[in-house]
Amino acid sequence: MEETKKEEEGEAVMEEVDPSEIDYVSYGGEHHLPLIMRLVDKELSEPYSIFTYRYFVYLWPQLSFLAFHKGNCIGTVVCKMGEHRNTFRGYIAMLVVIKSYRGKGIATELVTRSIQVMMESGCEEVTLEAEVSNKGALALYGRLGFIRAKRLFRYYLNGVDAFRLKLLFPRPEISSLLRMANNEDGYYHNNQQFEEGSSQVN
Repeated sequence: MEETKKEEEGEAVMEEVDPSEIDYVSYGGEHHLPLIMRLVDKELSEPYSIFTYRYFVYLWPQLSFLAFHKGNCIGTVVCKMGEHRNTFRGYIAMLVVIKSYRGKGIATELVTRSIQVMMESGCEEVTLEAEVSNKGALALYGRLGFIRAKRLFRYYLNGVDAFRLKLLFPRPEISSLLRMANNEDGYYHNNQQFEEGSSQVN
């Protein structure tokens, strides 16, 4: 009972958090690693070794971000990028926000920052896996333009299925051609925009 009461009081306090009070920082070194590990171990169902964490944050520190509120780490995203079947792909490995801080746009901001770096680094797409039962995560990535590319049966250690989600970026050369085509056709198709196949991150 006492624990539930504390959680309810905590949630009441969190409702008053101003988004401007949340600080976002990129991974800054070894002092950030225990913060990431603590959040992920507490909130996610899959266990990870310290070697897994170091693999991501040491090779792609620019893709990992942390969210702080009044000095406390309340969220993190951990990613990587590289060649995959002739495609330069970004991958979101872990995304965590403390339960009492969810629904305030923090996860969206963390993911968006990582995706922006991936896009600027030349990634053509971004992928991740999410539990089919994780409605919050599926809704979040859906708003960001991800599509459900595949269902992976019994993907997690707990036997739960996963959806592989994918966000496609338009190729620069295709985007240029489309802009040229739109300009040339503007006289005949004024105010019409070609949007098929493009993804936008808000």
